[in-house]
Amino acid sequence: MSSFPFAAVVGSDDMALALLLTTVSPAVGGVLVRGEKGTAKSTMVRALTELLPEQRVVSGCRFGCDPAAPDPVCPDGPHISASADDGLTEAGAERVDVRRARLVELPVGATEDRVTGSLDLEKALGAGVAQFSPGLLAEANRGILYVDEVNLLHDHLVDLLLDAAAMGRSTVERDGVSVSHAARIVLVGTMNPEEGELRPQLLDRFGLTVEVAAPRDPALRAEVVRRRLAFDADPEGFTARFATEQAALAQQIRAAQTLLSQVELDDWALGKIAVVCAGFEVDGMRADIVTARAATAHAAWTGRTRVTREDIRAAARLALPHRRRRNPFDAPGLDEDLLDQLLGDDDQPPPEPPDPSQGPDPDQDDSTPPEQPDGPPADTGANADADTPDAGTQESPDHTPPATQNDQQPHQEPGEPPLDKNNQEDPEVPGGVAPRGLSSAADPYRVRLFTARGIGRGAAGRRSRAITERGRTTGTRPHAEGPIHLPATIRAAAPHQPGRGRTDRILFTATDLRRATTEGREANLLLFCVDASGSMAARRRMESVKTAVLSLLLDAYQRRDRIGLVSFAGAAAELALPPTSSVDIAARRLTELAHGGRTPLAEGLWRAAETLRLEKIRDPRRRPLLVVITDGRATSGPDALGRAYAMADLIRATHTPALVIDCETGRFRMGLAGTLADRLGA
Repeated sequence: MSSFPFAAVVGSDDMALALLLTTVSPAVGGVLVRGEKGTAKSTMVRALTELLPEQRVVSGCRFGCDPAAPDPVCPDGPHISASADDGLTEAGAERVDVRRARLVELPVGATEDRVTGSLDLEKALGAGVAQFSPGLLAEANRGILYVDEVNLLHDHLVDLLLDAAAMGRSTVERDGVSVSHAARIVLVGTMNPEEGELRPQLLDRFGLTVEVAAPRDPALRAEVVRRRLAFDADPEGFTARFATEQAALAQQIRAAQTLLSQVELDDWALGKIAVVCAGFEVDGMRADIVTARAATAHAAWTGRTRVTREDIRAAARLALPHRRRRNPFDAPGLDEDLLDQLLGDDDQPPPEPPDPSQGPDPDQDDSTPPEQPDGPPADTGANADADTPDAGTQESPDHTPPATQNDQQPHQEPGEPPLDKNNQEDPEVPGGVAPRGLSSAADPYRVRLFTARGIGRGAAGRRSRAITERGRTTGTRPHAEGPIHLPATIRAAAPHQPGRGRTDRILFTATDLRRATTEGREANLLLFCVDASGSMAARRRMESVKTAVLSLLLDAYQRRDRIGLVSFAGAAAELALPPTSSVDIAARRLTELAHGGRTPLAEGLWRAAETLRLEKIRDPRRRPLLVVITDGRATSGPDALGRAYAMADLIRATHTPALVIDCETGRFRMGLAGTLADRLGA
């Protein structure tokens, strides 16, 4: 079946360029494509293979060795080198085949032995032969390894893939196997940021990154739909319409791959790359190296033999955005105005400075006044001090700036007691609705580690104890999932050898197989239930609340948790953020969270319990942690406090681990949050 032609995709120019550059030079280190769903990410990756040149491979080699330059330590070797014009004829003891470059797709649920390869159990247990069974990295050698939803892949598997892409080799040391083979792959990962981010150190390992989004131009969107419908109606005819463009792209790729070794990266270009990377304050030297390789590939792609300013600019736009993030709440991106400023105005090396011995330049106009340094000019007139506070109003270091419009408290008449003196609600205004407003959060801080009780079996992470696929071996089990435990398997088979009739080697049966039980850490679901009522706005409590939640979000990101947010105020509660792995979206929802109104504590707890119940159905193995952030008051509806405690008792009956953060402040404390914690068993 025909795939959608690469040349027919519209509205994804940056992604197309990134894929083409890493195809021209796999040393760039792969491409990470970030974008919303339905933006042709997978379509373009699968279409790319149609443009790649055909490959000559050693017939029968499971690792796809190039007959002209076979891997000298190939596990299926040694191979006899064949010249490029041997075609399908015999080359010594080897036969040469021709095939298309492969596209190997890695499923999210793949295990480590499926990715890297492992001991062939059938031959090991049946014939007593220790033979290596190759994995997906071997299958993808000299081709494309595509990982859809790479952010959902286990971190240790992403590490393996990126190491192989950077080194061009895969080394396997497991199950008594020690093998190294070539793994020259073009690694392409796609992800939807709404489902969570990659760790910064993994993000940095991808050579290039691209942000894709659906076009907003109605005409362009209509063209996308028109082409898709035409392809679905007649795939062969639609593909034939773009055959000329496809052939031109394929020829340009082959020409660029040939020209790549001739491209000159001189000292001027290296200096410009260093200036750009230093100007954007990226960490480490990987950004400089990747930018240099991508600029060289871009020069070859455009048919040049010397790297120019435009090549560096194109490479920096793809190599630097994901390396500028300082924390998970920073949005990726690149200031292109700053990029142009750092690169300068021309493509040529700057001219040599004039020789001082030859005197001043005759074209220099000595009457031109010297340029002033950047910045506003000094004001020496009568208005020089117009905006400067005088000595009597100079702010002291401890002075608190006035509240912004969103942070101001409701108006108070003279003689009225201060708001929240006894943790009272904000006074109601006509209509019975308290004023609403927004509070911002301060910088996050390091929080204590909170874990779920007991040992679970959830997704690998860094929070609570759990039985995981990787970790410390704590025992063995028959007929179970997990890594094979060879010593335990041998011990299980040893007592049965006299009855199996062999004395020269051990015979195994399926009942002898033992698998290791490993204990590590799991990721949890952190559901924040936040009191956003009017009483939380007094004494700047909401600012402290948002700072605490932001700090817990940062901790959850580092521990690979999922996060949800329930807020309650007025007369109802709402699920402000359905459980997700994206902490930056959670941080944005927290910023938008308004405060004001009465305190429907019972409704907030009910909404949290219902959210946890539904998530238990969707993901039974992920254990929840309920974090309730409140002063413990309940003022909305009849018997508000009694209903809240009854709801807390129901949550406790489900054995849900909970944490209550008491936000009550002031000299007169009612201790309601402590009572709530007791009812929750928190």
